[in-house]
Amino acid sequence: MGMAAPLYYSADMVRALPDDGNRYETVHGELLVTPAPRAWHQEVLARLFVALRAYLDRQPVGHAMASPADISWGADILVQPDIFVADLAEARTMDWPRIRTLLLAIEVLSPSSVRYDRFTKRRLYQEAGVALYWVVDSEAHQVEEWVPDAAFPRRLSDALVWAPAGCTEPFTLALERLFRPL
Repeated sequence: MGMAAPLYYSADMVRALPDDGNRYETVHGELLVTPAPRAWHQEVLARLFVALRAYLDRQPVGHAMASPADISWGADILVQPDIFVADLAEARTMDWPRIRTLLLAIEVLSPSSVRYDRFTKRRLYQEAGVALYWVVDSEAHQVEEWVPDAAFPRRLSDALVWAPAGCTEPFTLALERLFRPL
């Protein structure tokens, strides 16, 4: 008889799990496990990341990073947003425990991550005060936009627009361009 899996996971327990191709996260002790994403997920992710990096080169109000990551706001929290923009001063430390202020978090949905991204992680990001959270549905070609105090998302079907504090022009990316075929 094997050992029973823990019912409650700390961030340290998740960090100790094997590197087996799955993504392991914990939110308030709940273990979230997702397999490697589909190719289309990665393509959409890459397009967003490149566009954000180019924007932040012109408007240095934060630093865009992508998973794998190690964002933690407590002993039983460890998440890896697909893409996120961290506070510039915190990002410059290049030290995961010091990167705690996310200006923007983005999750691109996968069949295995829908519940986690739309509910578990969305609530966590709201609780943590992440200023803006985009849930990207690459199959439906739309994005849900969440802010910390929202009870419901704003559904975007034309463009992503983000105007962080300190910018002189907003980040704008047409969804038609984001979801264009290869």
